[in-house]
Amino acid sequence: MDIAVTLVIQGLAFFAVVLIVMRWLWPPLMAAIEERRKKIAEGLAAGTRAQKDLDEAKVKAQEIIREARDKAVQIVDQAGKRSAEIIEEAKATAIAEAQRIVAQAHDEIALDITRARESLRKQVTGLAIRGASHLLEREIDPKTHDALLDKLELELERG
Repeated sequence: MDIAVTLVIQGLAFFAVVLIVMRWLWPPLMAAIEERRKKIAEGLAAGTRAQKDLDEAKVKAQEIIREARDKAVQIVDQAGKRSAEIIEEAKATAIAEAQRIVAQAHDEIALDITRARESLRKQVTGLAIRGASHLLEREIDPKTHDALLDKLELELERG
């Protein structure tokens, strides 16, 4: 055989193989390559979205932390104010109780003074009656003496 015929047959065989590959193997191969390219693009897009979501989540987390700190500060302020209110209420209650106790003590003192005056008055009356009876050598009526002492007491209070 001649070399030219061999080259022509090999050329025809090459073109036949190329036509068969282009007709039946190339479309599925290109479809697989295109599908793979789409999956890679989707993966990159998903990675970008995930990074964006992560950044948004970080911002939201910082915002939540800031709000929590603000609320904590508010709670501490409210607790401080409430404790001050409780202290003021306790002081007011203590002052009122002290005033009540002082008033009660004054009342008791006034009552004791009245009792002591009455007791002293009775003792003075008895002594005055005894002294007067010794001086006059006779008995003085205690009712008359009480009336005289009451009259004297009124004169002393007025003057």
